[in-house]
Amino acid sequence: MSGSGAPDATPIRVALIGYGLGGSAFHAPLVAATPGLELAAVVTGNADRRAEVQRRYPDARVLPDVDALWSNAGDFELVIVSAPNVTHVPYARAALEAALHVVVDKPFAPTVAEARDIGALAERVRRLAIPFQNRRWDGDFLTARSLLREDAVGTVYRFESRFERLRATPKPGWTTPDAAARAEGIVYDIGSHLIDQALTLFGPADEVYAETWRRHPAMTVEDEAFISLTHRGGVQSHLYMSAVAAQPGPRMSLWGSRAAWVKHGLDGQEAALRAGGIPGSRDWGAEPREMWGTLGIPNDTHPVPTEHGAYQAFYAAVESAIRTGAPAPVRVDDAVAYLQIIDAVKLSARERRVVSLPKTR
Repeated sequence: MSGSGAPDATPIRVALIGYGLGGSAFHAPLVAATPGLELAAVVTGNADRRAEVQRRYPDARVLPDVDALWSNAGDFELVIVSAPNVTHVPYARAALEAALHVVVDKPFAPTVAEARDIGALAERVRRLAIPFQNRRWDGDFLTARSLLREDAVGTVYRFESRFERLRATPKPGWTTPDAAARAEGIVYDIGSHLIDQALTLFGPADEVYAETWRRHPAMTVEDEAFISLTHRGGVQSHLYMSAVAAQPGPRMSLWGSRAAWVKHGLDGQEAALRAGGIPGSRDWGAEPREMWGTLGIPNDTHPVPTEHGAYQAFYAAVESAIRTGAPAPVRVDDAVAYLQIIDAVKLSARERRVVSLPKTR
């Protein structure tokens, strides 16, 4: 980090590890669209993905493996880890040891201890380790946050958040004998987002109750889960995630003393990115009126425009944090917080009981 705040015309050179869905649909286009960042290299050993990188990002080098990246570490300043979950910690550690900043896709680490170790290493080498939590910039989340600031529903009793899909074919990584040891499953996958959103909106949780299921016969880890969080401030968060939902429920809702806000439909940025959309372009993240949520009470509701989603804001903040020493958009402590809850989810689901969390400031 320069920390000086002085302008610098030289872009931060970025190396992306992995070009699956996360790398191709999220990280690469977001980096390419961010002023001050340059997608300088992509690590992938897959021939088809290599060809796609060369077509979409002709100025980026394609490296066959991480060894080639570490051998050329001096050519880069920031590494993004978007490889399988089990690689997140070793690749993040290697990046930091090479004096590179690192962004790590969710889950940031399989365990709380590993997340803390990465955070401690980042502090020692004076580099940034930043968890990737792009869904803090979903339009529905931004709208919920604005409604809370406006006190639009009164005292909030309950927050509900659902991320439900129907996958005809299970994710291959969720069907292997060692899937649990590799930090796979819907709680690590979708739960990392939903838990982080709830904690960001309502603060720390004191108690966790969870139920998890393996619905598809090929699954070796959960593909459906329910998590209840009791926040210190009294709000109850009910989080639902499923890969086997024939009809999804409301994406997000706030239930309060004066009114409720209910919103259906997933944020459209992922679909736009997968279709080749340019983040930050005109009307990026806008939602059609028919997808807006409604606010009010029975027989007296009105639509609330969904705020524009803004995934590009994450990497703009990363660039600023590296360049000027501004706060990182997501902290290692945030990842530690959701991983502590994931640990409690496992225990609660196994023993079917409420689990109390250690008190934090």
